[in-house]
Amino acid sequence: MTTAEDRSESLRMIRDSAAGIAPRTSDLKRIRALRFTEPGFDKSVWREMCEMGWLGLLVPEDAGGSGLGVQEFCALTEELGASLIPEPLIAGAMAARLLPPDHLADVLSGERIVLPAWQSRPLSLELNDGGHVGNGRITGKKIFVPMAAGADTFLVTVPGGFALVDRHAAGVHLDCQTTQDGGNQGTLTLEDAAAEFIPGDATEAFETSIMATSAYLLGAMDRVFGMTMDYLKTREQFGRKIGSFQALQHRSADLKIQVSLARATVNAAAKTMDDSGDAAVRKAAVSRAKARASDAASVVTRGCIQLHGGIGYTDAADPGLFLRKMMVLAPAYGSAALHRARFRDLAPAGDED
Repeated sequence: MTTAEDRSESLRMIRDSAAGIAPRTSDLKRIRALRFTEPGFDKSVWREMCEMGWLGLLVPEDAGGSGLGVQEFCALTEELGASLIPEPLIAGAMAARLLPPDHLADVLSGERIVLPAWQSRPLSLELNDGGHVGNGRITGKKIFVPMAAGADTFLVTVPGGFALVDRHAAGVHLDCQTTQDGGNQGTLTLEDAAAEFIPGDATEAFETSIMATSAYLLGAMDRVFGMTMDYLKTREQFGRKIGSFQALQHRSADLKIQVSLARATVNAAAKTMDDSGDAAVRKAAVSRAKARASDAASVVTRGCIQLHGGIGYTDAADPGLFLRKMMVLAPAYGSAALHRARFRDLAPAGDED
């Protein structure tokens, strides 16, 4: 049984492991250089992440992973958010968690990048043998596939499971559009494409991805808030550090409250995901965290740009990178409004956000 001390040490080690690739003191030059390029991330960094075991963090040990919990994964993605890491670890880890063990070796090593495609236009799947496992043909469309330009294979959700589709197979067409943060998202059109059907259910993996995205947003807002406080302590106007102006102190206090509330909500939800056996309770906690993180990230990133003054609105200023990332991730896996509605439907009577 995992004790509180064991978990605390595990979380510390996860955060420490992130420092080599995603240090909170990074100058963001790598992030800037990768914007608006294809695939939008560095595949050598992806392989390094895989070598560190990050992709298999949630994969059971007997399947080649680490078998850790949602709290550990969220601790990691929070650190990635603080450095705006563009590598699609959240999506990749979702796919890895859903693949059977005999498909994982080259995925966990980073040699093959499998990304999930779940947002649908009508899909049909026909299996050659008429059974439930095996090769078949697939027709339909998936939209908003994150960082699709870097995928080798897509794990497409279909009724009753998933279809593995090679990106370069006949009948597979990928159209990528750039996103506000300089990344990309793809529209995957399948026209009688060869596919391997894998039975399964993406529900839990999907909920974990929502949680991880909330933690990523937490890391991003925490980092940009810290950068802004440093700026207020050094920038001078009228012969004084602008951080001494009472109006800016009040605004900073408001933003700090937003970060603190988001942290408490995300941490509590991650713990609920690990500890609760009630699916409705877990989903309510996830929606509470995502709604809070999305709203807080919007308030904090916009507020930090305002506190930087005119320079904050230029592309050369780092706070703008965090704002753009927020604009992409806040609506991902469901907007704040959607998750507030789901929380209202699922939460016990009297529980309020």
